[in-house]
Amino acid sequence: MTPEQYCQQKAAQSGSSFYYSFLFLPPERRRAITALYAFCREVDDVVDETSDPQVARTMLDWWRKEVTHMLAGSPTHPVTQALQPHLATYGLRGEHLQAVIDGMEMDLTQTRYLDFVALERYCWHVASVVGLMSARIFGFTDERTLQYAEKLGLAFQLTNIIRDVGEDARRGRIYLPASELQRFEVPAADILNSRHSERFEALMRFQLERAQRCYDDALALLPPQDRRPQRAGLIMAAIYRALLVEIERDGFHVLQHKISLTPLRKLWLAWKTWVRC
Repeated sequence: MTPEQYCQQKAAQSGSSFYYSFLFLPPERRRAITALYAFCREVDDVVDETSDPQVARTMLDWWRKEVTHMLAGSPTHPVTQALQPHLATYGLRGEHLQAVIDGMEMDLTQTRYLDFVALERYCWHVASVVGLMSARIFGFTDERTLQYAEKLGLAFQLTNIIRDVGEDARRGRIYLPASELQRFEVPAADILNSRHSERFEALMRFQLERAQRCYDDALALLPPQDRRPQRAGLIMAAIYRALLVEIERDGFHVLQHKISLTPLRKLWLAWKTWVRC
């Protein structure tokens, strides 16, 4: 299996909506974004699939060193071997790749966030910085597109948090800011024990409305001349916004089960967005 095939398999097996946004890209850009996505999945899996925090830290340290080796031209892992040829082409920075690892390490030390400012900092590391790198791969002519990509990454992560409240709680994590739980009178114990209530619905509607505003703010930043090259990100936005609609339609029952769109619907949204841009 070649490094590119490894990354393709990693992306396809994840079942992520991101995979559908890659399908319509030109081959070279598709290989680059698939390698970047595979890198993010690898370091994320370290935290999600390793029960011993010390072992996870050791593995993340290995990935930090591997990024350094890749930047020096001597990668050893299939993902970094696939990603390395694209670094110079698309201006991908080592500091941004290391920032992603920093974000994953935050999950080893922090399971609660006091307020939205603290949560936004976490989101920058695990999503906004990925948005910046992705925008470079997709192509842009205006620096405002990078601002759009950063804000869009935040919107994506807020959507993930809404979708995964129950799954995260079963891992002992609550990403919803403590100040907002207090505002809506939702005890952390209710989330950890999957207790749905009208107060929880109000809390989640507040989260959803903020995420939708983030999408609106991001799209307002995207210069018209860069809409076409940034179509992959717009596909993701269409899929994720449709997911938010489904979550609201389901009554925000995200504590008991994970709501998702069917692969066919994701593909249809991807095609529709691609041809409209």
